[in-house]
Amino acid sequence: MADPTSGVLTDLRALDGAVYAAVAGTPTPALDSALRRLSRAADHSKISLATAALLALRPGRPRQAAVAGTGAVALASVAANLIGKQLVRRPRPDREQARVAVGRQVPMPESASFPSGHTAAATAFATTVGVLLPPLAVPLGALAAAVGYSRIHTGVHYPGDVAAGALLGFAAAVASLAAVRAAPPGRPG
Repeated sequence: MADPTSGVLTDLRALDGAVYAAVAGTPTPALDSALRRLSRAADHSKISLATAALLALRPGRPRQAAVAGTGAVALASVAANLIGKQLVRRPRPDREQARVAVGRQVPMPESASFPSGHTAAATAFATTVGVLLPPLAVPLGALAAAVGYSRIHTGVHYPGDVAAGALLGFAAAVASLAAVRAAPPGRPG
């Protein structure tokens, strides 16, 4: 008897590839350079860490959010890059075969594709800071979503990689927020 999960996984891989190909095949010249720049700006969590540095300049809740957000980025990065990519080892998409426009492309990372570390870190930061500073939840959440999409748009990730990265980011945020709540009063977390 055939394993029913193998059929589901095959279908999910096919859907993942089809969505990737649809994004690659849709001409979007007005978006290409902006999404390429956003994807590069998110390398090494530069956007999140710069935001954390600005928040850390203000005492109290903003500084606590900066510390917790940075901790969430660290957790998400370890989970995605040192654990997830090593366990799954999914190859990167073939941009040439999918005909991803050259004007959209960023350098192809050498690491495995699954999960998206950029998305994991951006989601972890946005979720953690958004919980601690609710007025920032929507703009940071939108930025994290844009970072995730930019990784598909530039051709370096499948949509499933981005979805898994977002889930890892949420988990890292939950862990970071739990650490903040467990910290003794008067300590930033």
